[in-house]
Amino acid sequence: MSTGRREHGSAAVEFLLVSVLVLALLLGVVQVALAVHVRSLAIDAAAEGARVAARADRTPADGVARTRALLEGALTGDYARDVTAGSTSRDGIEVTEVTVRTPLPVVGLLGPGGTLTVRGHALAER
Repeated sequence: MSTGRREHGSAAVEFLLVSVLVLALLLGVVQVALAVHVRSLAIDAAAEGARVAARADRTPADGVARTRALLEGALTGDYARDVTAGSTSRDGIEVTEVTVRTPLPVVGLLGPGGTLTVRGHALAER
């Protein structure tokens, strides 16, 4: 028998093995990109909500409402469920803090679970 006969069909098996690895790598990259995107949007929404809540004519509830509106507009309502606001002190200065807890988006069954917590701060105008 010639050596060409023994290798018949090996290209299909090699393609299958390589394509599974490339697909797993691609899903991993998409998972990380999606998590970073959600984190970036949550940080921006929390900072904007803190700026709204820190105004002299506004309340922390206004900041929560603005943060939820931004998250619902950019993502879905599931990411805007747990938003809180309050006053705190940083280095002796009163600041308004908005905290957002969102779920981490999962592309496949092997993605990370849990929640992501971000905070936005703004100087209080009171």
